[in-house]
Amino acid sequence: MITISVPDQAVADALGEVGDGARIVVWNPAESDPPAAERERITIACLAHYSGGRTVYGRLAQCPELKVIQIPSAGFEHALPLVPEGVALANARGVHDSRVAEMTLALALASRRSLPSFLDAQRRETWEPTYDARSLADSRALVVGYGSIGEAIGVRLRASEVHVEGVARSARTAPDGTVVHAVTDLPAVLPAFDIVIIVTPHTQETDRLVDAAFLAAMPDGALLINVGRGMVVDTDALLAELETKRLFAALDVTDPEPLPTGHPLWSAPQCIIVPHVAGVEKLTNRRYTDLVKKQIDARRAGRGPVNLVSGGAS
Repeated sequence: MITISVPDQAVADALGEVGDGARIVVWNPAESDPPAAERERITIACLAHYSGGRTVYGRLAQCPELKVIQIPSAGFEHALPLVPEGVALANARGVHDSRVAEMTLALALASRRSLPSFLDAQRRETWEPTYDARSLADSRALVVGYGSIGEAIGVRLRASEVHVEGVARSARTAPDGTVVHAVTDLPAVLPAFDIVIIVTPHTQETDRLVDAAFLAAMPDGALLINVGRGMVVDTDALLAELETKRLFAALDVTDPEPLPTGHPLWSAPQCIIVPHVAGVEKLTNRRYTDLVKKQIDARRAGRGPVNLVSGGAS
């Protein structure tokens, strides 16, 4: 019997029937130790958003039959050091693509069409038209970290008549036909793009990838959008560019995060900040429940976990 734990009853209800040889139990390891009756039965554990840390993974380690931990995010670097030995870690790649792409498009439009200044004028009941705001149409966007989310961003930007290219570890042509440059070519490539979108996870290789040299290579008036991880961007270097008003920024993630009261990024010129909400998908939504059902089917069929990022299950 495959026993799948989910963090609340709403997720259990959304999953519905999961077929023969499988059952759903409600347990949120962020709130309690595993139920005594289920401790030795739980096979797949699904975590809630914003839950993790040593306490949570310590409780997961109390389940001797646990084979797969399903996290709700595409990013997984925060979980890797904590996964119990012999347990597979699966991420939610594909679940959040549309939502992140929607927010990326919204941030690009808001920045380019001066929406923050218009909203501020509205609050002040002042008519302050601006006629020279940039259009997305005919601009060039570079998506750094071109995977499934990058492809979803590309679809929406191309609908706005934007030319899109990507960046990954190595040069290639993506399945959707996008030209993808090697990350080592960034210094040569950056000057040709007036929108640069960061979608990468935070790793040793991407830590402070967007540093002073990276930003200096971007052309005057270019827009940096970060919907990846805050620590991919050197905050001090970005602040230095924003203070000169040479570049624009739109950030769903920051370093530090949450951004503390009084931090200079809050008031930096030409900068939009939203509180890391681009990719948060309700766990009752179809894309997430479909992933969990695929995870169950894989286990039932004796296949490896879907979206496996580390470890292995027997």
